[in-house]
Amino acid sequence: MNTQVTLSSMQKNQLNPSEQVLPGFNSQQGFELMQRQARMLAASTLIPQQYRDNLPNCVIALNMASRLGADPLLIMQNLYVVHGTPGWSAKFLIASFNQCGRFSAIRYEWQGKQGNKNWGCRAWAVEKISNERVESPWITWELVEAEGWSKKNGSKWKTMPEKMFMYRSAAWLVDTVAPEISMGLQSADQIQDTYDTEMNDEGIYTVTKEDLKQAEPEPQKKTTKPKTNKAEVVDIEPEPPTGEISQNLAECLGLIDLAKNHEDLEAAAVIATQKLSIDEVDEFQNRYEIREEELKQS
Repeated sequence: MNTQVTLSSMQKNQLNPSEQVLPGFNSQQGFELMQRQARMLAASTLIPQQYRDNLPNCVIALNMASRLGADPLLIMQNLYVVHGTPGWSAKFLIASFNQCGRFSAIRYEWQGKQGNKNWGCRAWAVEKISNERVESPWITWELVEAEGWSKKNGSKWKTMPEKMFMYRSAAWLVDTVAPEISMGLQSADQIQDTYDTEMNDEGIYTVTKEDLKQAEPEPQKKTTKPKTNKAEVVDIEPEPPTGEISQNLAECLGLIDLAKNHEDLEAAAVIATQKLSIDEVDEFQNRYEIREEELKQS
């Protein structure tokens, strides 16, 4: 017996929009759906190298795209990994700011002349709801030299300073006026200027070990006043070292011992530059090299 299909019966069988499964971390079904999408993207040759055959990276990119309401491929093409830290391309931040609808397009204001320390640029725009002008802090060549941005390996500040001025001032405008657009992430150029980093063939930035020591401030020399009173010279045996290490060094060495790949080692190195003193760097570097050889042999 044939069952008659009516429009009302088809509408009843349709899935309620509130019951539709959306990719994300909020439910098991959504998480499974996101993983299926990530597997498809990871198998593509059109995505950047750092996402190919890398399911976790693809899942994170899909989550970022969902939160921003952007296309996943667009996110992958503009989200760089600089020494284990994600960062947006400056062009993506500028485009997102211009298209958010709250501000006018970004414009740039210049001061001074090239070659002078006061030569600089700042980005500005107009907030549509208040018609007020919003501005970034001034980026001057004096600031560039003071921060050491122009001294990094492969620095673009030496070859294309005008473009770097506009990129950096626009990134600072987003950071100070609309940080929700960048979701708290810096631009890749800002992260690259923190260390001597270079992009490898896989599209990932790496940092040199020598930069670990350069990132540490030089210890201040203690000055003592000369004593006027004569005192008897007594030979005192130096106390033997206790073998104790600081908590920061212990944590950083523990991260090396737990490292399962080169990326984990690099992440430990970034934390070390922030926590260790210059006297502790040598011990950290020795343990780093030993673990690196162990991972190569495994």
